[in-house]
Amino acid sequence: MLAISQSGETADTLAAMEEARRKGAILWSIVNVIGSQAMRMSDGYISMHCGPEIAVASTKAYTAPLVDLYMLAILLGDLRGVLEPSARRHLISDLRLIPNLVGQCLDREPEVETLARSLVNTKHCLYLGRGINMPTAYEAALKLKEISYIHAEGYPAGEMKHGPIALIDREMPVIVIAPRDPWYEKMFSQIEQARARGGVVIALTTDGDERAQLAATHSLSIPATPWMLNPVTTIIPLQLLAYHIAALRGLDVDQPRNLAKSVTVE
Repeated sequence: MLAISQSGETADTLAAMEEARRKGAILWSIVNVIGSQAMRMSDGYISMHCGPEIAVASTKAYTAPLVDLYMLAILLGDLRGVLEPSARRHLISDLRLIPNLVGQCLDREPEVETLARSLVNTKHCLYLGRGINMPTAYEAALKLKEISYIHAEGYPAGEMKHGPIALIDREMPVIVIAPRDPWYEKMFSQIEQARARGGVVIALTTDGDERAQLAATHSLSIPATPWMLNPVTTIIPLQLLAYHIAALRGLDVDQPRNLAKSVTVE
């Protein structure tokens, strides 16, 4: 069992680890806080090496375990003999692109701030993602509600017609995570469906994707990223969007009301 916890003190995660231990599982953890309970309980651990988590929208503590999991997958594939040396080299070469790609995403912060100004008075927001970026939709919605106090919901894009489509109107922006990846065509369909129902659609696209940018009401773009590493770059403009909306609303982005850095009780 591999547990992932920035603080290493999250009660529900620790409870799951205790149950796994009772059933004889080998425990490993990905943690940021050295000496935390999750780390002490584990047979082995991977350190995020992020430094102290200050902001709730802590991009470093979200993206670091994504990279750790990517590297772990490469290592396990290598050890199990199911990853060809050429494929391994290719995956590692892709990983080396990440610092530069993240830097490019951060350089685009002014575009995110401009979009934030148009959303500052929004009451509700829907985030859609597919495949590897479905969790990105969850994380982006979570950050918007946590630090800007705007009701936001992350949803698997393929299930949009099973309920959320009834909510779409000009008062509820739909943020569609649609980079060039194996799910791109289906995500483009989601953009069209939301627009056809009068929705305001903000598309997160790959550089140069004029098709999606023209179909959406507004767009943000990220540099072309190897698809298995896309979640590292897609989350950056979305967390920045939550940050700037909260700042424009005059809220404390580091210490939102009612929140704790780690949930230590069930």
